[in-house]
Amino acid sequence: MSGSRQPRLKVAVLGCGSVGSQVVRLLTEQADDLAARVGAPVDLVGVAVRRLDAAREVQVPEGLLTTDALGLATREDVDLVIEVIGGIEPARSLILGALESGASVVTANKALLAEDGSTLFEAAEKAGRDLYYEAAVAGAIPIVRPLRESLAGDKVTRVLGIVNGTTNFILDKMDTSGAGFSEALEEAQDLGYAEADPTADVEGFDAAAKAAILASLAFHTRVTASDVYREGISEVTAADVESAREMNSVVKLLAICELKGDAVSARVHPAMIPLSHPLASVRGAYNAVFVESEAAGQLMFYGPGAGGSPTASAVLGDLVTVARNRLDDVRGPGESAYAARTVLPMGETVTRYHVAIDVEDRAGVLAAVATAFAEHDVSIQTVRQEGRGAEAQLVVVSHRATDAQLSDTVEHLRKMDIVRDVTSVMRVEGGGE
Repeated sequence: MSGSRQPRLKVAVLGCGSVGSQVVRLLTEQADDLAARVGAPVDLVGVAVRRLDAAREVQVPEGLLTTDALGLATREDVDLVIEVIGGIEPARSLILGALESGASVVTANKALLAEDGSTLFEAAEKAGRDLYYEAAVAGAIPIVRPLRESLAGDKVTRVLGIVNGTTNFILDKMDTSGAGFSEALEEAQDLGYAEADPTADVEGFDAAAKAAILASLAFHTRVTASDVYREGISEVTAADVESAREMNSVVKLLAICELKGDAVSARVHPAMIPLSHPLASVRGAYNAVFVESEAAGQLMFYGPGAGGSPTASAVLGDLVTVARNRLDDVRGPGESAYAARTVLPMGETVTRYHVAIDVEDRAGVLAAVATAFAEHDVSIQTVRQEGRGAEAQLVVVSHRATDAQLSDTVEHLRKMDIVRDVTSVMRVEGGGE
């Protein structure tokens, strides 16, 4: 890119849905500003779509739409490819094709990075090109770059996040209005926060993919979505939310990534957290990620975690960085997986439990329940009885123990004659040992 004439960078966009359309809008509306920030004009040369005649949120400039995504991604004159199609295929093949053809890539594809990120990073390394993905986790919130670059000289020990806006909206609605899960989900769908098929969100698949990416970055270890323990929120009841309120807590779907000696753990599940914790105040469809490290201490990143414009903002931020690197003929950071730590199974993860137990209202019940916990080496932090007779219920909060010990304790309780039912089991995070 030598000579007196200013170089021009050619950009291809793969996908023109809610995010892709906003990326196209920003590329065209802010072309002059982007050129000034990059140091060279950034020309949009093509937008790959499935159907040319589909209705779109933005007007794509004449002649740029194409259904030949692979042809566009592998064009010899394309410098930068933005992938916002999502899913595994054809996105993986398109990204690999772009890298092999010499383009740098910006992607928002959390599912692909969590399932097969190593293949993409290896291809980028081999091609000597950038692969940036800030938009893959928590929308507009800058969290990938802080973990990848800003905290690269520190030792991150824990990442705790609300990384799915749909589930946070539902749980927040259940907390503030007393609604049940189905009612809150229906409202989320009516408002456009939840898809017609909400499975990826409410069953934790979306959050698990993000947890895998966060754990990989934080602990310099390859963590895939299959390594992440996952529970969704579809079993959370209004009674669970009320129990949390009585403990001065709220229920949140948390992505939790922890460094444990020479191993790491990654899990997604609903949990009670005390109102004093910064994440407890994250309301509606917002996201937040809480990071703990040895030198920096505690950091929190907060903001809109989804949506076309917020996510496009993160995409364009990556685009500017990658474009600058391209002009200077340098690369940004690649994959850091040197630590290659073991990923602990959920059973070895240390946590606490809140257990609600319907019991017979007679002498010796409390002692028998306490004995069941003791037999599995689980210490009880608090216990209280609610109601009498047929309504008698014990609510037990444990101290920290392995998840396997706690799970075995619950199974033991279910088999006891004095126990009519274990009505609720939920993990507790923060606020005690």
